[in-house]
Amino acid sequence: MIQVNTVTKQFTGGRKLASPFAPPDKVIAVDKVSFECHPGKIFGLIGPNGAGKTTTLRMIATMLKPSAGNITVAGYDVEKSPLETRQKLGFLSCNTGLYDRLTAEEMVQYYADLYGMSKPHYTDRKNELFSLLDMHSFADRRISKLSTGMKQKVNIARTVIHNPDVVIFDEPTSGLDVLTSKNIVELIKRCKDEGKTIIFSTHRFGELKLLCDDIAIIHNGELFYNGSYSEFESNMKEDTLEEEFIRLTGETA
Repeated sequence: MIQVNTVTKQFTGGRKLASPFAPPDKVIAVDKVSFECHPGKIFGLIGPNGAGKTTTLRMIATMLKPSAGNITVAGYDVEKSPLETRQKLGFLSCNTGLYDRLTAEEMVQYYADLYGMSKPHYTDRKNELFSLLDMHSFADRRISKLSTGMKQKVNIARTVIHNPDVVIFDEPTSGLDVLTSKNIVELIKRCKDEGKTIIFSTHRFGELKLLCDDIAIIHNGELFYNGSYSEFESNMKEDTLEEEFIRLTGETA
């Protein structure tokens, strides 16, 4: 389970060129956001680029500290128990950051070793994931020789190799072809069937109806909706999800 309680994240920028003695600029990227993600459900965090989605996910994943509020993941406070939190979650970033000189399998095994997985456990889990993501054909190929879709599959496999209870996907299908996106969607669905807590961010409205049980709409760091997708859809006042988003946030085309 993930609990985000009135969380705010403020960044401090540089001093203004016109006056080097002026106080630094302050930007509030996330403003008093609260929501819960439950086991066995898929929670979608939706909003345009720059809305605060990635900042929120990075706070959940212990990569950033909240300026105010608190977050718990699988019962652990992310600030007080960051190591325990990381053992319980897998974080898929849209930035792969893979090592070009390693093969796909070596990259995944490296992360398994970091999590202290036994050899038999790693082998069983690797075979399961490589079959699900259709990775066996390029398992021994170096990362530098892989396509964008193949790299994203490696990224996903290393994210969930340790079979975490909580999985965070940040724009997992962005820029991918249809077949690769389908593999990723199937993995997300399997995580749900296994009772994991899943949260993913997207700006693709079509993925909401396909995957999400619950959603939150974030824009300019503020939450505009938090509840079930079915309730959101039944209360829509516009014909499409895109138009309803514009209505809720007050955005103009």
